[in-house]
Amino acid sequence: MIKKIIRKLLPKSNKNLLNALDFGIQHKLLPKYALKSVQALQDAGFEAYIVGGAVRDLLAGLTPKDFDIATNATPDEVRKVFRRGRIVGRRFPIVILPFGAELLEITTFRSNVTAPQNEQGRIMRDTAFGTRKEDARRRDFTCNALYYDPVAEKIADDIHGIADIQARRLVMIGEPDERFHEDPVRMLRAARLSAKLGFSLSAEIENSIRKNSFLLKNEPPARLFDEITKELLCGNSSGCLKNIKSLNIPADIHPIFAIMITHDDDSTRQFVQTVLQRTDERVKHKKPVSIAFVLAALFWHKLQQIEQDLHTLDDKPTQTLHAAIRQIREDGGERWGVPNRLFTVMREIWQLQPQFAYIRGKRPFRLLKQPSFRAAYDFYILRSLNQDADPKIAEFWTKFQAANEEQRMMMTQPIVQRSTNKKRRRRKPKKDNQGTESES
Repeated sequence: MIKKIIRKLLPKSNKNLLNALDFGIQHKLLPKYALKSVQALQDAGFEAYIVGGAVRDLLAGLTPKDFDIATNATPDEVRKVFRRGRIVGRRFPIVILPFGAELLEITTFRSNVTAPQNEQGRIMRDTAFGTRKEDARRRDFTCNALYYDPVAEKIADDIHGIADIQARRLVMIGEPDERFHEDPVRMLRAARLSAKLGFSLSAEIENSIRKNSFLLKNEPPARLFDEITKELLCGNSSGCLKNIKSLNIPADIHPIFAIMITHDDDSTRQFVQTVLQRTDERVKHKKPVSIAFVLAALFWHKLQQIEQDLHTLDDKPTQTLHAAIRQIREDGGERWGVPNRLFTVMREIWQLQPQFAYIRGKRPFRLLKQPSFRAAYDFYILRSLNQDADPKIAEFWTKFQAANEEQRMMMTQPIVQRSTNKKRRRRKPKKDNQGTESES
């Protein structure tokens, strides 16, 4: 009798709670701000877990880029715990918590209540909060429905996501057609995760994407841009592009996709492939990657085409370049979804390219002092590797940066042109006719 009472008072065991240490995951792998945020929510009496991609990547042996938190606290309750947090999002209200340059996303568990949808079945707003198990059912793929409690060192696996990660397969939670109609961006996410993780896609998911990919044309440009950015920086952007082509995802859903997929000539195709390969290498070696740099490279040949169309004999090259940059921005317009801060860097990289041709006098010293010089120099090197810029000039700038002040002065001295005029022969003085006659 006493044992029954004790069992009732004790919390019920959950067979879906697994020991994280058995899978090589421990709290020291988390950044301190994520661990402290989970601890703060739990101290306030709420459930809190590291969720989604961070847990998935840790189990797959990768280094997570982002650490998101899921909790049963509402956004308003989260704000009471973290005064610095901001509630953002209309469809899915979440709390953004800044930690220096990092941003921590804190989401509230969602319920299984049917959310308002538009005519295409896309969820327009989802503010019905629920439990952890309900929230797991609302996520897209089983590998993203894992909840890690770093305080208790436990992983909640209610959808058997660990088994699918170990089998290296991407499994959708629910019926693919329905889930893609709820959120069409999931189709791009499937292409990215399959390439990034090396997971297989089921025939059911592939067929559903081919059938429903037209829905992506109705998505907000900002959401598409966010997903495209993730694909470019996932470490296998070339694989993502291959998946997008094989799944027949339309190139015209976004200008960036159009540039990546549609090429007018072999040189453009080769240049795009080089950009993607070098980006993947930097990500794999954990080197910093500027998305603005990648975009500047992807749109470079498009910019050159516009320059050729606008060029007239009366225009200066710099005027034509500036006009082409304005047009490429205007042509994208709202379809881009690219923040102004990124386009500003792209413009600076483009505008500095012609300046590298001037390697004499004071101009190299002025160019070296430009804030965007390093990005522009790297871009010029990339162009030279693809026969789009002069390799000798690229070599000059590489040496110029490493040289000391005296060496730089020697390198930038004007070249003295040797005279091509032949030495004049001295003319013989003419004889004085008068003098000759008088002597005779």
